[in-house]
Amino acid sequence: MLVAENAQQNLIAASTIPTMWVRHIADSAQLLALDTREGEGLWIDLGSGPGLPGLVVAILSARPMLLVESRKRRCDFLRSVAAELGLGHVEVAEAPLERVATRAAATISARAFAPLDRLIGLSTRFSTESTRWLLPKGRNAVKELALLPEAWQRMFHVEQSRTDAESQILVGRGQIGAKQRGKR
Repeated sequence: MLVAENAQQNLIAASTIPTMWVRHIADSAQLLALDTREGEGLWIDLGSGPGLPGLVVAILSARPMLLVESRKRRCDFLRSVAAELGLGHVEVAEAPLERVATRAAATISARAFAPLDRLIGLSTRFSTESTRWLLPKGRNAVKELALLPEAWQRMFHVEQSRTDAESQILVGRGQIGAKQRGKR
């Protein structure tokens, strides 16, 4: 479905289609190993685009999933895939993140959504003290983390990607409080 839709709209780089299973599917699926709280609350995937990682996680898990995507054609694709695969636990929010109603998230993921400080600033309202943050950041994970205020840095640690020796995932837990946001 992803390859077929990619011919209609640019969801993934055409050059990555031959390595799609590792580059996109397994890369997304590895996030489940970093948050194994099956059935424990809402997973919000920010900037879902082609459903990476959100749809992959939803296929492999019964966790309630909210896919946040602002582009209509991509949302239509996400809804179509969820319907065709019978993923009744998937909801698509067709809006910029700033306009999505606040809900408590057990897990927040984002792949290629925004620079880390902006991502956290926009999404902290969805987090609680127990929220798990799963943020694939590629080669620049450590650099992006180092640019955050110290209080934010302490929330995260870096995990090596299982699918790409040069990529890393920022894994965090918790909520950034008003005092910490003010120190940006």
